[in-house]
Amino acid sequence: MLVVGGGISGLALASSLHRGGADVTVLEQASGFTAAGSGLSLFGNGFRALDALGLDQHIAAITSPHPPRGTNGTRRHDGRWLTVFTDEVTAHLRIVDRTELHTALRAACSGVTVCTGMRVESADDTGVDLTDGVRFGGFDIVIGADGLRSRVRAGWSDPVSPRYAGYGAWRGITSRPVPIHDGGETVGAGRRFGIAPLRDGRVYWFACLTGPESTRPGLEVLRMEFGTWHDPISELLDATDDDAISYLPIEYLHGRLGSYVDGRRVLIGDAAHAMTPDLGQGANQGLEDAAVLARCLRPIIADPRGIRIDAALHRYDAARRPRSQTVARQARLLGRVMQASGTAATVRDIGMRLIPSAAASAASVRMQDWNP
Repeated sequence: MLVVGGGISGLALASSLHRGGADVTVLEQASGFTAAGSGLSLFGNGFRALDALGLDQHIAAITSPHPPRGTNGTRRHDGRWLTVFTDEVTAHLRIVDRTELHTALRAACSGVTVCTGMRVESADDTGVDLTDGVRFGGFDIVIGADGLRSRVRAGWSDPVSPRYAGYGAWRGITSRPVPIHDGGETVGAGRRFGIAPLRDGRVYWFACLTGPESTRPGLEVLRMEFGTWHDPISELLDATDDDAISYLPIEYLHGRLGSYVDGRRVLIGDAAHAMTPDLGQGANQGLEDAAVLARCLRPIIADPRGIRIDAALHRYDAARRPRSQTVARQARLLGRVMQASGTAATVRDIGMRLIPSAAASAASVRMQDWNP
C-alpha cells in the first residue's frame, strides 16, 4: 500500500497498517522533518482513534496526565468571560506540541519505508508519478494523505479547491514555562488570541487577524495588536522567540467531495476535508479517518482473496464522509462568528454572554462522542 503524505494522519495510518501485516510505503514531499513550532488539541475522539490504531502508548509519553486546569472558555479583550466551558468539555482534552506528536508517530513507523523529498505530480489506481519523472507503481491501494493541495485528489470529478477564509494565524510556543491559570480564546473585532498550556509548562498560543492573505506581521505587530489585552498575553509574546513564530493564511477545502474514493485511490485527513482550525478538530478528524480506514482494510490484509478492495474502500467512505464534512462546515461557520468585526462582533459577544455554559459546551461534548 502506498501512503502519499507523511503528516499526522498518513503516519498514523501507515504504522497501523504495517503492524497489521501490510507492506507500506510513505512518500513525503519535504526533504526532511523539521520542527513545527505550534501545538494542537487532542480531544476524546482523537484519543479513541489513536487507541484503535494501536498508538496509545506512543502518545502517552508526550501528553499530560491531567486536563487543562483553571477556567476554559471565551473572553473579551479585558478578560471578562463570555462563555465558560464545563469540565466535561476539557476532561479528555490535551494540548500537544505538534513536533513531539510527529516525532512519536515517526517512531511508531519503524519498519515502514518512508521516503522524503518525493514530489508527486499525479496519481492513479496503482501508484504515482513524481515531478522528476520517477514512477512508484505496483500498489494495491493509493492513499492520499497529502493535504489541502493533494495531488492524489487531482482529477477527482468534484470541483473542490483551496479557499482563503479571510484571516491568517500566527502560532508560537514559549521558549520557557509561563505560569497560567486559565485557557481558551479571547475575541475582539476581527482579532482573537488563544492560550493552551503544554505538559512541561510551556504555552502554545495563536493569534488570528482578519486581513489580506499576503499579510505577515512580525512579533512587534502582534504586540501592537494584542499588547493591551488581558494578562498573560503580553508575557506570552515576550516569552516567545520571534524566529519561532509560524504564520499561515487560513484555508479550507471549498466544495464537498461526493466521495473520498476514486477507484483504488482513497483520501484521508486534509486531502479529503481540510477545515479551518476553529473547532480544534483538524488532526482529530484525520486520526478518525486513519482509524476507520485501517479497520476497513484489516480483513483484506489478513485474507487478500476474501474481501474486495473496492467494497472496503466504499465502507470507509460511507462511514467517514458525512461526519467529517459536517465538522468541517461547523468549523467554517464558527470561524466566521469568531472573526466578526463591527456590529457583528458586538452581537456575537452579547449572544455568547446570554447562552448558558452547559448549552455552549454541549456541541463540543457531542463532537467528541465518537468511537471507531
